[in-house]
Amino acid sequence: MRKIKVLVACGAGIATSTVVMKKVEELFAKHNIPADIIQIKIAEAAAKQDEADMLISTTMLPTEYSIPAIKAMAFLTGINTEKVENEIVEAAKSVQ
Repeated sequence: MRKIKVLVACGAGIATSTVVMKKVEELFAKHNIPADIIQIKIAEAAAKQDEADMLISTTMLPTEYSIPAIKAMAFLTGINTEKVENEIVEAAKSVQ
């Protein structure tokens, strides 16, 4: 299983992406998915998408991306977390 590269983005690349990054690390560990997770600002996502396999964001997605892009506000609100977790795991498996 190859290691995937995941971008985790929020507006400023500091607060909410830190929380989501930890949750994604735990999720990937639970499902034995090897990943490099990089924290970024959403404004950087378009420029970095070619070197990544997936984007997970806590903010609105300002454009379309060539990689799977998942909105992960559920990790902050606690609403529909299981649905988002499943979406992330499925996307990770599909790019491996």
